[in-house]
Amino acid sequence: MQPSALSATVANPAADPVSRFLQERGFLSQGQIEPGRLMEQVRDAASNLVISSMNFLGVRYTRGGSSVESGFDCSGFTRHIFESSVGMILPRRADEQAKMSNLLTVKRDELKPGDLVFFNTMKRTFSHVGIYVGEGKFIHSPRVGGAVRVEDMREAYWAKRFTGARRADLKSAGAGAVDSSR
Repeated sequence: MQPSALSATVANPAADPVSRFLQERGFLSQGQIEPGRLMEQVRDAASNLVISSMNFLGVRYTRGGSSVESGFDCSGFTRHIFESSVGMILPRRADEQAKMSNLLTVKRDELKPGDLVFFNTMKRTFSHVGIYVGEGKFIHSPRVGGAVRVEDMREAYWAKRFTGARRADLKSAGAGAVDSSR
């Protein structure tokens, strides 16, 4: 967003497409939130999630692992990051995370930092998961012998195995958007 567009959005909440949509649908009344605050809150949650994930670079891969001490597998990593960063508990397996009803399907060209990205790495859809960090890159716990790292989704290996993406409603993640399946 250009600085002038950002200024216009902050000065006039009706210029913010999300706020305008919510107002048109009756979810927000005029002046219910500070100008631009809704988008700022969502961006802050996504940024915190991505920043939090970077704190685990280098933690070793362990099949079934879900902590720094034991190491992480791919879904254990995403589950840990979402729970500790935004209070959202994801299911244990990558395919279960992809099928959560409260996650929105996202097209590849609409990815935003904090989105879950899924790959077919074991001859089945949604067998691997990571977190999109922006600029075509994602962070994940890759495989035995590896460690949490950032990779480029545009590399041939990942590009041909990409099977979809999901987005959490981060503005309400801490307020009841928690999935009870453990």
